[in-house]
Parts: sequence; structure tokens; C-alpha cells
Amino acid sequence: VRRVAGDGATVSVMGGVDHPGVFPIEAPTRRLSAMLAQAGGISTPPDVAQISIERSGHTGRIWLQDLYDNPAADIALRPGDRIVVEEDRRSFTALGATKQQSRVPFNTRDMSAVEALAATGGLDSRTADPTGVFVFRDESSEVANRVLGRSDLAGPQRVAYLLDMTSAEGVFSARDFLIRDNDTIYITE
Repeated sequence: VRRVAGDGATVSVMGGVDHPGVFPIEAPTRRLSAMLAQAGGISTPPDVAQISIERSGHTGRIWLQDLYDNPAADIALRPGDRIVVEEDRRSFTALGATKQQSRVPFNTRDMSAVEALAATGGLDSRTADPTGVFVFRDESSEVANRVLGRSDLAGPQRVAYLLDMTSAEGVFSARDFLIRDNDTIYITE
């Protein structure tokens, strides 16, 4: 038994590809990567490209790099699948004594606090206090309890992390501290 193109044996590919459209599932395009190639390839920057597959009311998402790195993620397609390629929508807000006070999109999949500061143009050399770089974040109660050494917090918690950029330890900590979607970075004066 082999599948041939026909009624219902198609998928739609849209978003950040060169040639969006509806494509038949044929032997050479049975897998996700082959179908993306059939649609002309990814036009979104690869570092921030995400692929969603909608199937039977469920949606799965994968980073383009993970698709390349993990052949098991190159799933077989089914009739009616909807493939959407889009640029990462995550962002953080930068405020205070930085060169750029604005909402800043992620330019890589994982962004450290050091990379986030660089993306904003860095600390303002005239006004910034490098001992007062804060990251404000909503954390789950589990994380907040662990960070604060408590066990009585319930529900989402607002947490402020402080990074001191005047010491080597502080810079290493900032390099290891990952920024998340909707974080706020505030640099004191």
C-alpha cells in the first residue's frame, strides 16, 4: 500500500516560507522537513524560527534548529495538517539607564541577561549603576519557594532578581541567567 496525492492528501504550509500554499503529500514530501523544502524553504531567520503543526485540534511546536538536530522530530505528515512557520514572538522590556528603553524581541532562542543587556545597547555609561541591574519576573509558587527558601507561598509570585555587574561573579551569573518572555530588565541610576 502506498499513498498517492489525491482528495484530502494535502497539507497547508504558511507563514515564514518562500512559497506558502497547499501541497500534496507524496512520497518525497511525506516528512515535515521535505514539505518545508517543497514550500521553498524557511524565510524566517533560522535562530528564531519556530514551526507549529496543527493536527486534529492539537498543536505541536518545534524550533527549526531542533528539527535539524533531531531526526526523530521530522514527523510524518497526515492529510489536513497545517504547518505554520513563524518568527519567535517572545520579548522582554528594558527600562532605566540603558541605551534603549523599549520592548525588545528575542534575537536568539536562549538569551542570557548579558545578551539581553547587549541587545538594548548596554548600560548607559553616564548614568547606569552597574550594581543595580534588576530582572523582574512572575514565577510559579514552586520556583519562588525554592529561590526564597520558603514553603508557604501559593500562586504566582512576583520576584526581583538583582545582578551586580561590577564583579566577575556577577557577570558570570548574568551570563548564566536566562531571560524569559515578558521579563522586565531595569537598570538603576
